[in-house]
Amino acid sequence: MHEGLEGRIADSVAPAIEAMGYELVRVQVSGKEKPVVQIMADRADGGVFTVTDCENISHQVSAILDVDDPIKSEWMLEVSSPGIDRPLTRTKDYLNYLGHVAIVEMSIPLDGRRRFRGQILGADAGTVHIKPDDGPEITLTRGNIRRSKLILTDELIAATAGDVATGDEEAEEAAPVRPKRGKLKASEKARLKLAAEAQAAPPAEALAEAQTPSPPRGKSKKEH
Repeated sequence: MHEGLEGRIADSVAPAIEAMGYELVRVQVSGKEKPVVQIMADRADGGVFTVTDCENISHQVSAILDVDDPIKSEWMLEVSSPGIDRPLTRTKDYLNYLGHVAIVEMSIPLDGRRRFRGQILGADAGTVHIKPDDGPEITLTRGNIRRSKLILTDELIAATAGDVATGDEEAEEAAPVRPKRGKLKASEKARLKLAAEAQAAPPAEALAEAQTPSPPRGKSKKEH
């Protein structure tokens, strides 16, 4: 669940992303002087998420955020796929990985603990059920979960081996996305990621990146 600035950005970009055939997994804003807006997405059809998908989302999100202008200072945009050890943000994320191991961090301690590692047993709109490594089954309130993610295990790698990208597609540099105005409202820099994870060599993550610098806030220079 997104709140504050991240919630406003999610509300702005989610409809457009979904209309393109993707699902918004997470929005995260980090940094103060030059914030990084991270958009994490999946393909709605369950297909492999490629660099081309990153580029498509990057162009669309850049245009939306330029108009909405949620961050007044210079900022960067990063679009990526969740990868194997993905964050668990939606009910379907938990249900798709029943039996696998996750780490859950709580905003409000439960019995004096904020961090739990265990097997996912179930989830619904309000709760998550896990079997901790060191104790009996517990029920966690979704509203109190600060963050949750899968743990990379041999079982998880084997279960997702057929779903990850092979890394055959190389990253291509994306063209700068410029606002259709005389003044640039924010710096835009799309760092495009593609996780190419192979079963043979855990953790087996290879990121294909393409970076596109953009001019700082202010008047754009006339090109000759």
